Amino acid sequence: MAPYAAHSALEPAGASAAQSLALFNQYFGVSALVFALVVGVLGVAVGQKRTTEPEGAPPSPASERKRKQLVAWATAATTLVLLALLVASVSTGHAMASLPAQHPVRVQVVSHKWWWEFRYAVGGPATQFSTAYELHIPVGRPIELELVATDVIHSFWVPSLSGKRDAIPGKHNVLVIRADRPGVFEGQCAEFCGTEHAHMRFLVIAESAQQFAAWRDHQLGSPPPPSDPLRQRGLQVFMNSRCSACHAIGGTEAFGTVGPDLTHLASRKRLAMGTLQNDPSHLSAWIKDPQADKPGVPMPSTPLPADDQRALLAYLEGLQ
Repeated sequence: MAPYAAHSALEPAGASAAQSLALFNQYFGVSALVFALVVGVLGVAVGQKRTTEPEGAPPSPASERKRKQLVAWATAATTLVLLALLVASVSTGHAMASLPAQHPVRVQVVSHKWWWEFRYAVGGPATQFSTAYELHIPVGRPIELELVATDVIHSFWVPSLSGKRDAIPGKHNVLVIRADRPGVFEGQCAEFCGTEHAHMRFLVIAESAQQFAAWRDHQLGSPPPPSDPLRQRGLQVFMNSRCSACHAIGGTEAFGTVGPDLTHLASRKRLAMGTLQNDPSHLSAWIKDPQADKPGVPMPSTPLPADDQRALLAYLEGLQ
């Protein structure tokens, strides 16, 4: 896997993020200049000698004329600066919205409390799959994201690749992104959506076209049925517990849609939308008591006898 990139809008890896950073630099430069001018004028005013006019007396015509001229010049300069910033902002927004999208990879991004689901439609119903937490994309190719929400307003944000775009219940928003170099980029929900908003994270994994195609083909397949007795028992535990009511696993009769698809669970780097590392100890703790690591999450606790717990873990760890 490519190295992790900083979770920062100051290190762009795509055209939209670079345009956004350029606009930020323009605003920052203008703001710094205006601040310096204001401080300079204030310093001059403080250092000037006080007039000899009696206190409470009306200003002389010359002073009043000079004051009006300064106000007029300041107003004109402020108007021009604001107009220039407005033009820069509108033009940047237009450029970001018109990112070329010929032959895009289309992904439906479904936001839930509190996790992200990524649905890939490669062709017909037989070539569709969904995953969670990790959005894989090919480098240099536009990615058309259809943003939808199942409950409340969320906001999709990958600082290194693009600006924010809301996912709103009942509305389909579209965001086009493109990664210009390989990397693993952190994403985050940027709209407060409830208790676990801060833990509603995801990864965007930008890889070569060949790597992306290999990953996609692997995701389209289902893990082979377990062959050893322990994993076979683990599959039975999964199907007979509440797990199968909420989760789907390709090649089995589990078709739940409440929680993430677990077909290739073991190939993911983290659990619980990045809250935990994907290893046996964290997976076991997550199944037993998800509220301990992610309070408010809809997933219920699943206490199991030790033998069933061990068998279930063995089965889930084999879902590559």
